[in-house]
Amino acid sequence: MKHTKIRTQSSSKKIIVMAFGVFDGLHTGHISYLKQAKKAGDYLIVVVARDSVVKRFKTRHPIIKEVDRLELIGALNFVDEAVLGLDIRSEREYINIISEYQPQIIMLGYDQLVNETLLQQAIEKSGFTCTILRAEPYHSESYKSSRLRFEVA
Repeated sequence: MKHTKIRTQSSSKKIIVMAFGVFDGLHTGHISYLKQAKKAGDYLIVVVARDSVVKRFKTRHPIIKEVDRLELIGALNFVDEAVLGLDIRSEREYINIISEYQPQIIMLGYDQLVNETLLQQAIEKSGFTCTILRAEPYHSESYKSSRLRFEVA
């Protein structure tokens, strides 16, 4: 399975925004990030990281399984489409899902470790352009997932 759609609405002639995340322990910081993404355009696609990607990049298994995290994100009324990301083994595969949907805007979380310049170059190399934005933090001292995980554990 390449990726799974939860909800699909017509996206023709709309400004498509794409947001990425793990969303393991959905909290108000995540909601703020996704609402900022939605306000940046007309149609919000949220890419939920696969369990294997979480394990590879965060060196831990997620608490909530990918299908459940996908279901939670897809249930948000302002999310137009929720999809599982690819099992990323290289940066090229990361660009593949972006190329498939060709959003006009990519919204990154305030703390996502993504080099915007390199991402922009990779997107342009794929044959299209888009704007990359960063969300504003939402009470980052209280609502950072890693901080919440530590305090709950």
